[in-house]
Amino acid sequence: MFRKNEGHRQQSFFSGEQLLPERLQARLVSSWAEAFYRELFCRIEEELFAPLYSEEASRPNVPVNVLMGSEILKSGYGWSDEELYEQICFNLQVRHALGLQDLGCELFTLRTLYNFRRRAREYVEKTGVNLIEKVFEQVTDEQLETVALATGWQRMDSTQVLSNLAKMTRLASWKL
Repeated sequence: MFRKNEGHRQQSFFSGEQLLPERLQARLVSSWAEAFYRELFCRIEEELFAPLYSEEASRPNVPVNVLMGSEILKSGYGWSDEELYEQICFNLQVRHALGLQDLGCELFTLRTLYNFRRRAREYVEKTGVNLIEKVFEQVTDEQLETVALATGWQRMDSTQVLSNLAKMTRLASWKL
């Protein structure tokens, strides 16, 4: 049964972040974790993934934005599944980025992550619709609109021109 995650927007009395000294709380809010939470995690349209779940009354799903956010962090940091899970369990910045401020909340298991991946892959094979790609497009489009970034021009000072050049030798082999 699919249920949208709104719990992360309500601050818990048992938040581990509230136990930190004010100086560390300020550092946490000014770290990458807050930017990830605000600019990516909160923008994930969970309803896109509703077809992956049963419509029958059953146990609610683990929040899709937590699973997608976990996958993005795993990919970005190059973590294994076990490293990802350990970071989610014990790293306050990762927990903040995933909206898991309450240290007492029950976490998902790695099996849940594996099942989510399997369902997303099967959905692509069945329908041809890549939900993960749709999330990236949706989040990117919202960010571009927010910062009013013009996407029609490419910056040329960032392009590596030398990597596209080659020189022929007498033996007609390519060398850089």
